[in-house]
Amino acid sequence: MDGAEVISLYEAVAELTDQMLAAARREEWDLLSKLEADCAHVVDILKKHEATVTLTDDRRERKIEILKKILEDDRDIRNLTDPGLKKLATLIQSTSVERKLVKAYGSTNQRG
Repeated sequence: MDGAEVISLYEAVAELTDQMLAAARREEWDLLSKLEADCAHVVDILKKHEATVTLTDDRRERKIEILKKILEDDRDIRNLTDPGLKKLATLIQSTSVERKLVKAYGSTNQRG
């Protein structure tokens, strides 16, 4: 693998994070999940090969530009998904508490 291929992989990650952001904006959670898996696969390839490649100054600068874009997309994705995840966590916690109460005191729908 050479420097051009490494940059190409970074660009692929950036394209995937762009698609992930678009999916999050449209609330297409299944697509977002699939794109996350695709992104993780490309990142794994990068991890395996990047350490063996020396980038030129121009390519190193391009890598930094790409990383900044990826981080911006990641921040925006988190801003879109965090409120939903917090709601889900609250719902799960509420359901857990309800189950514990039912287990401890029995169903509230039972007639006594």
